[in-house]
Amino acid sequence: MYSSRRNRRHLRRLHVKHTIPEPKDQRANRRRRGSRGGRPTGFDKGRYKRRDEVERAINRLKGFHAVAIRYDKRAYVFHGTVALAAIRLWLQT
Repeated sequence: MYSSRRNRRHLRRLHVKHTIPEPKDQRANRRRRGSRGGRPTGFDKGRYKRRDEVERAINRLKGFHAVAIRYDKRAYVFHGTVALAAIRLWLQT
């Protein structure tokens, strides 16, 4: 599960702010345990929305076969391919 204590602990060690919402069942279990359940996890709706937008954009870029498969041998050629795909997506909107 993405929101497990282990994953959150790993993110804290790396000083990464998480955007993982806590599922209802985990919230209920934490409340049921009282003071032993730990503190509530932080969740920023705005940050989660931005994360979702980025994931959707990456998935749209992967719709371009050359980006998804990465045929290009050199990084600068691949970056050009991604830039071209991004421009095409931008022009379509």
